[in-house]
Amino acid sequence: MNKFKKAYVITGSIGCGKSSVCGVLKTLGFAIIDADEISHAELEKSSSQIAKIFGNEILSAGKIDRAKLGKIVFSDRTKLAILEGVLHPKIKAEILRQASNLEKKDRVYFVDIPLYFERENYKEFDKVVVVYAPKDVLISRVMARNSLSYEQAKARVELQIDIQSKKDRANFVIDNSKSLTQLQTQILKFLDTIKAKY
Repeated sequence: MNKFKKAYVITGSIGCGKSSVCGVLKTLGFAIIDADEISHAELEKSSSQIAKIFGNEILSAGKIDRAKLGKIVFSDRTKLAILEGVLHPKIKAEILRQASNLEKKDRVYFVDIPLYFERENYKEFDKVVVVYAPKDVLISRVMARNSLSYEQAKARVELQIDIQSKKDRANFVIDNSKSLTQLQTQILKFLDTIKAKY
């Protein structure tokens, strides 16, 4: 399959700090394709189709209320699979479109795909960076960030493939279990290892 030679996928688990890593890379001048941003845009574009499936109660002022939709799909894997079936082909098409444009610039860029390992259908990309933090750290971050109970946060973390398993399958690992300063050091270390590519 046609590989994007200059692309590095950034992935991990909910609460691992992918957005912090991407933020640092952005400030260093790297282009980032953000799958979450794309999925939010596609969610809005598909709002009437999604409301037909899940009912109008997921709408607020005509727009999808992501918290209400989240409550439905995060507690039911079947419903989550239905939602992903609608959105995912559209998200992937947009990611590949942006990657094709960036590839022409002949410079390293990053593709933030939270569910890279879960999807198993991004064979176009072959270099994977996992942002790592232990499971207990992930749960406490998700509790704090989303105002969830321990059980709710744990359930969200466990919807995804275990972080340790992702770490084992990665080409590169950026450890984000400590402070922001240490994270920045880790990112610079990683960039150092791929320097020859850019």
